[in-house]
Amino acid sequence: MIQIDLSTLVNRLHPIAKHALESAAAYCVSHQQPEITIAQFLQKLIEMPLTDIRMISQKSALDINALSELLDIDIPPHQVITQSYPSFSPLLVEWMKDSWLLASTELNHSELRSGALFLTLLQMPLRYLAKPVADMLAQINRDQLKLNFDQWTEGSAESPFDEKTVSEKGNLAADSLLAKFTHNMTEQARNGELDPVLCRDNEIDLMIDILCRRRKNNPVVVGEPGVGKSALIEGLALRIIAGDIPDKLRGCELLTLDLGALQAGAAVKGEFEKRFKGIMQEVTQSPHPIILFIDEAHTLIGAGNQQGGLDVSNLLKPALARGELRTIAATTWSEYKKYFEKDAALARRFQLVQVKEPSSAEAIIIMRGLRSIYEKSHHVFIDDEALRASAELSERYISGRQLPDKAIDVLDTACARATINLSSPPKALSSLKTELHQINMEMDVLQREHYLGLDDHSERLETLASQASAIEQQATDLQQAWEQQKELVSQIITLRATLLNNATEATNDDVANDVANNEVVSDIRTYSEAEDAEDNDEKIATQPPAHLKN
Repeated sequence: MIQIDLSTLVNRLHPIAKHALESAAAYCVSHQQPEITIAQFLQKLIEMPLTDIRMISQKSALDINALSELLDIDIPPHQVITQSYPSFSPLLVEWMKDSWLLASTELNHSELRSGALFLTLLQMPLRYLAKPVADMLAQINRDQLKLNFDQWTEGSAESPFDEKTVSEKGNLAADSLLAKFTHNMTEQARNGELDPVLCRDNEIDLMIDILCRRRKNNPVVVGEPGVGKSALIEGLALRIIAGDIPDKLRGCELLTLDLGALQAGAAVKGEFEKRFKGIMQEVTQSPHPIILFIDEAHTLIGAGNQQGGLDVSNLLKPALARGELRTIAATTWSEYKKYFEKDAALARRFQLVQVKEPSSAEAIIIMRGLRSIYEKSHHVFIDDEALRASAELSERYISGRQLPDKAIDVLDTACARATINLSSPPKALSSLKTELHQINMEMDVLQREHYLGLDDHSERLETLASQASAIEQQATDLQQAWEQQKELVSQIITLRATLLNNATEATNDDVANDVANNEVVSDIRTYSEAEDAEDNDEKIATQPPAHLKN
């Protein structure tokens, strides 16, 4: 057996494997275990996401949950020990030494990954594991795993960063960090997935001016929550697709950094910084220009001063100053003053783009641009009065929020309620059904007491029966009126869609279409008059019966 110092062996562990070993040690301390065993270490490796073991189990169809249950059985129960800290079991040290020998000589790894540890177990399962666990692992072909280790562990967070992750055509490779941790906003614009951006031309022009600089070409979009900071980036993506940009920015791809995915599984110190550095390398080495957008940038930049926070500002500063990494950041005023202004070197590298709350008139223009999208989503007709009301009334009565966000929410809520009213029964009908159910429950209780001879409730039962009959009739009439109104509304919606289609296709010389439109308008008026008559019937039907007025 090769002699390797234990501390050197632990330092050779991949950060993810080292974190699993620390978790196993913490488990032993909390459960008063005298030593860290192979089963405990392997259990913690299995619990961590995106490890080599997870990828191998997916390739080999290994039931990872069943394996975890068998390892739980192999872990010794709670014990009482006198020593303060657990020690490494001799078998665990031997396993790690064999694994490092395998990883360094046969796999050419510079770090001891969980995949190498797992492969060592497959080669000598009965030496290191209990027989039930060894029998379960026998289904994995260890020779194939050794020959195709990189393919079996593809997608693992333990895989080393490959600088050749961008294809010659300029498309992101499936295993690149940009493909994993970013979203292509220009691709969304090509697919028509972005909303139109209005009344923000000055801010977008300022961003373009900053991006075209040679150095310090990094805008930071600052504004209160709800004023539309992210909408500016969407507007820039739409301009890139439309070609309404300077030649220096033509062909750029605008990528949004997914901070949640970037931080997931990066609990080990240094893993997050490694991922971010890899993203920076891919952006700078890309054959086509890339603009990186970081939303809520205060969670990424300057937050490392807090305990447990992440700080990559020192990684960003050199690239930002040289203009190698075009980055657009977005944050609020309070966070900008808290994190950016305190770091003068970082603040100089970002150029401020202020986003103010639009006026009520500008908000109305923005709402008009979104009208067709909400009509298509909710299948309702939105007139200009509704758009004006959503902007003006939200500005007047909703405090603590900014336009256009609150106006959009008001319009969205109104459209949702209109859609619900088209398909849901009226509240008056629901109230009648609830009242009828309550009467029936009372009648059941009184009838049971009457049958048992406990009390005579004949008069009360007759009164309840009369009330139930009246409510049933009223509910039936209201149900019929509601169904008729639903049918009329459906016909009106169909005719309105026909009218709008005809209006779109009509030209000045299309007399026939004009005649058809007049006929459709006449039909809509006829149906509207019929609907008004049904509304009057509904009002009569919703009035409570005479015996309930008192």
